Amino acid sequence: MTTASAALPSQDRDTTAVLLKAALICLVAHSILSAFSAFAFATFLSPPLPAWLATPTNAKAYAIGYQWGGQTTVVLGALAGILHAMGRLGSRTALTIFAVSFTVSLGSELLGTYTGLPFGVYGYTNLLGYKILDLVPFNIPTSWFFMLYASLAICARLLPAKDDATSRWWWALMAGVVLTAWDVSMDPAMVKTRHWIWSIPDLSGESAFSQFIGREMFYGMPLTNWMGWLLTGIIVARLMLIIVPPTRWARDVAPSRFPLVLYGVNGLLPIAICLRQDMPWAGVLGFIAMAIPLGLAWRAGAPAVAPAPARGGSLDMRSVAVAGD
Repeated sequence: MTTASAALPSQDRDTTAVLLKAALICLVAHSILSAFSAFAFATFLSPPLPAWLATPTNAKAYAIGYQWGGQTTVVLGALAGILHAMGRLGSRTALTIFAVSFTVSLGSELLGTYTGLPFGVYGYTNLLGYKILDLVPFNIPTSWFFMLYASLAICARLLPAKDDATSRWWWALMAGVVLTAWDVSMDPAMVKTRHWIWSIPDLSGESAFSQFIGREMFYGMPLTNWMGWLLTGIIVARLMLIIVPPTRWARDVAPSRFPLVLYGVNGLLPIAICLRQDMPWAGVLGFIAMAIPLGLAWRAGAPAVAPAPARGGSLDMRSVAVAGD
């Protein structure tokens, strides 16, 4: 258990406690669904499907779970991140960084699915829910938010907390790297389970560099995908850092292990799929890529940052303790 330390002038103690408890409930539900999905895809959902899954009742349950399970899991993860941010940073600030993250990442995804830039040529299936403009599932930009929220919390435990422009760009770069580490196993896994599909174009007339970054390189995925992830992650993180500077991430968010758990839990499913479905390097490298920043951040503990000065009528969050936060 940790105590929140922010001074939130417009948010009372009871509201903050409710928000953090609700966030914990969503995180637990998100974790349970993620763990079950990882177990399922690593065992009975790995082809060939078992005979007992073909009975009418089980087949119907399988169809419902396959259609709605992923959507529900992502929504719960997004709610966990948003509610935790509201409890730690205040509702207005949290909703602002969510809106900025959602809008910019959605714009990047729409550009990517429509033009192939900056990720490469790809398209989403219907397994992640309603698609905005019939191109990008609404759950994709929500995932960008809560994983960048977690990535910045990891950075806050590992990097010096300074609010100058150089520090903010350095934080944004590292947050983009931490975010992209998640995609090492996630992209191969989601392609394998047909959540999205890559379409590698004919690059025979392109330059050697374009052919290198655009060809199928890692279990059906081109290098441009990771480049697009890194670029989009840096831009979104940098915008989030304009609203919430590094010192505040370090003071108000980093003391909680909640974002670290949220980050780690989201590696379970893709790593399990990769290891079970003949993509061992994606599983092993994905595990290592996520484990390094997560392990270092967990070991580092909460950063030593001076508390914010209390203002008239403000709530000193050091006096608020929420179980499990």
